[in-house]
Amino acid sequence: MFAFTLATLTPAALILAGALWGGVWPWAALLVIAIVVALGDELTPRTRLLSGRDVTEGTGLCIALAALHFLLLALTIGAIAGRLGAPLGTGQKLALFGAAGLFFGQVSNSNAHELIHRPERGLRALGGWVYISLLFGHHRSAHLLVHHVRVATPDDPASARKGESFYRYYPRAWIGGFRQGARAETARLKRADLPGWRRPYLLYLAGAAALLGISLALAGPLGLIAHLGLAGFAQTQLLMSDYVQHYGLTRATAEDGRPEPVTARHSWNSPHRVSSALMLNAPRHSDHHIRPGRHYPGLGLEADMPMLPRSLPVMSCVALYPRLWRRAMDPRVDAYRARPANPV
Repeated sequence: MFAFTLATLTPAALILAGALWGGVWPWAALLVIAIVVALGDELTPRTRLLSGRDVTEGTGLCIALAALHFLLLALTIGAIAGRLGAPLGTGQKLALFGAAGLFFGQVSNSNAHELIHRPERGLRALGGWVYISLLFGHHRSAHLLVHHVRVATPDDPASARKGESFYRYYPRAWIGGFRQGARAETARLKRADLPGWRRPYLLYLAGAAALLGISLALAGPLGLIAHLGLAGFAQTQLLMSDYVQHYGLTRATAEDGRPEPVTARHSWNSPHRVSSALMLNAPRHSDHHIRPGRHYPGLGLEADMPMLPRSLPVMSCVALYPRLWRRAMDPRVDAYRARPANPV
């Protein structure tokens, strides 16, 4: 647990210092989360293949990171709006925005993702509120009820198709996730014979509006703009992670029309140590899809899992350039599609 704690709390502490005291701290936070993590991945040995295991660790860090998320979101909005801390210059504000946005997209997202899979109701709600604060509350429903059921099929808006650029994927995934999550929740309410006011989407929308209203009331129009910008930046990273981790991989259709069971071959993975620690092992994505209830410290990597050529953050940057992305990934997609199935 030490590696996860160090990797996640170090940038959090630097962002907090940048919001309160300015100076070199916003730049230090951005340097650590954007450059040091990537260099650490390249300079440290790749994780050796290891089978996943069921553990009970990690809950305390998840709760702490969720609490830090709300604190850092409020402090960053206030600092950018000039309502708290030392006055920041334009460059410092941009550095703080970049560092906090990367933290929310990579750490807060991974942590909320972990929490919404937990069986405890309170932890699931906590993860949902992290997403609501990033104006992406519907992701809780879309991820659990749509993505994990339909992953690697044409019916999953979060699974990127071979040859599809991120710029075409983004609106399809965002809109499709919102709509299909709403349909899945409606069907769930009907099956349970629950009233319409129990629809989670009402909470997602009302919660987002309330938090935006708080940002406006406490930090003014610039605070509102900062909140919208940070949320949009974090959402883009979340969708980029799904794009990279499922690009081109598909499940075969059985004779009865159903897709084959989800196996290790339906998600891309990364064996890089530092970014995996930062993102709570989210890059070990195959094991998560096979066993979504497994706590993040127990996720493993095995030989038959598709591996990205570089770490998840680096490949996310590559995906911004569609020709370069296709040159790197399409041959790998073809190779895995040609391999015989080996269900896990």
